[in-house]
Amino acid sequence: MKNKKVRGGLFGLLVRNYLFFTLTLLAMAGVVFALWNSWLDSLYQPADWNSLLSDPALAAGNYETLRRYLGRAGNDFAIYDSGGALVYASGSGFDAQCTPSELGFVPLWSGSEEISVYDLSSFQGEEPRCLLIRQLFAPDGTPDRTETMVLDSNFQVVYGGFGDDRTSYTRREFLYLTGTRFSNAYLSRETYPNPSGQLMTVLLRNTYITDEVYFQHYNHSWRIWLLFIPLYLTGAGVFIWWMGRKIGRPLRRLNEAVVSQSEGRVVRVGDCGGPREIRLIGESFDRFSDRLAKSEAERRRLDQGRQKLIADISHDLKTPITVIAGYIDAICDGKVPPEEVNRYLRAIQGKAEALTELVNAFHEYSKVEHPAFVLHTERTDLCEFLREYLADKYDEIDLAGFSLEVSIPEKPVFCALDQLQFRRVVDNLLSNALRHNRMGTILFFDVSVENRAAVLRVADNGSGIPPDRAKSIFEPFVVGSDARSGTGSGLGLSITKRIVEKHGGTVTLSPRPSPDRSTEFILRLPLAP
Repeated sequence: MKNKKVRGGLFGLLVRNYLFFTLTLLAMAGVVFALWNSWLDSLYQPADWNSLLSDPALAAGNYETLRRYLGRAGNDFAIYDSGGALVYASGSGFDAQCTPSELGFVPLWSGSEEISVYDLSSFQGEEPRCLLIRQLFAPDGTPDRTETMVLDSNFQVVYGGFGDDRTSYTRREFLYLTGTRFSNAYLSRETYPNPSGQLMTVLLRNTYITDEVYFQHYNHSWRIWLLFIPLYLTGAGVFIWWMGRKIGRPLRRLNEAVVSQSEGRVVRVGDCGGPREIRLIGESFDRFSDRLAKSEAERRRLDQGRQKLIADISHDLKTPITVIAGYIDAICDGKVPPEEVNRYLRAIQGKAEALTELVNAFHEYSKVEHPAFVLHTERTDLCEFLREYLADKYDEIDLAGFSLEVSIPEKPVFCALDQLQFRRVVDNLLSNALRHNRMGTILFFDVSVENRAAVLRVADNGSGIPPDRAKSIFEPFVVGSDARSGTGSGLGLSITKRIVEKHGGTVTLSPRPSPDRSTEFILRLPLAP
């Protein structure tokens, strides 16, 4: 038989599932937090302009495929032809037409220059002016040179310049030059030739992350946490189903077995699964069901025995009562001649004595079978008890034509005996031997000690007991020759068995008697301390 997998108890199952459910909730919260954090991080995701500019789709004119490089919202690009006309824009706000000079003021993406703008209008006595400082860097990142230019409110150059001999600028040129064409964004550009050889300009717009944009993005992010509700409900549903499978199913199986048992149908639960406590309940239920089935079988057997007992008592009482009633009626009706009256009265007396003996037997049987039946034992030498008993019965045995062989040791064998009741035991065995055997039969009484118990063998070499009677010889109303014929009530051996058991011993009919013996009863009694 394969070893069954040992499962844990209910407490362990609840603890494990509670911890696992808690970890699952934490994992769900972690997933939602990761999504929320990713949502916020998307606000800072920069555009991959290098990949966009190196993608062959740019030269091929497949501009829509370039949107994947834009990163966060607000990063856009526009394509202008050599004449400054807008060819494509990924977002809104770009000018439909730009002059070459306007586009030329936008710093190159691959360039190394930085323009700083300062407002000088706060100086008293000065007209509104703007200071522009352009710093150029060498390829190694070190500052190369710095150019300074001051513009008035009409964008006229009042001081310095950027080396292009410009004396004035338009407003849009100023916006493109300073990178302020779009609020919260800065511009850069790059040029490339299209398949026809025309020089195209890519205008790249990078947005700044302002506090307003960040908090707006942050305030919208709370909706992501709503995902926790369906995740929680799904996880809770899975755990409820799992617990129902681990606990609910075996409990339903137990309940079905209990209901079936209450309806009289025997159902075994077996290994119902689930925690150890539920399995133990199932095993206990099976044991209870088995014991109940045995108890019900025993009850039916006792009912049948009780019915048989009533039938046997009725049979045994009916015969002498019928004879007595018949004879009395005959005498009362004058049908019996005067000289026969005495014979009839003797017959009535014999039946009355038999009836008295039968009633006494019923009384003894009911008394020993009653739960209140107790013995009054005392420490007694079994050997001396049997010597006195057989000496008292010797004349009766001899007059009946029987002989006696006794094997009783000289050494005392002490047992706790109720001498009155145990005398009834030996009387029943002896009277059965005298009643059911022929003259000349030898009776044997042997005493020995075996396995810390006193053993008394009462045997004879008579006609023996039929094998079909041997199995039921200790049942009420069964006699050695025929269950319901012959003399005797058939209760003697039942009374004997009950008294011996009350002494803590056993009485059996040996299936293999000793040599030269046909019937052998073996009584085993515990030795007295």
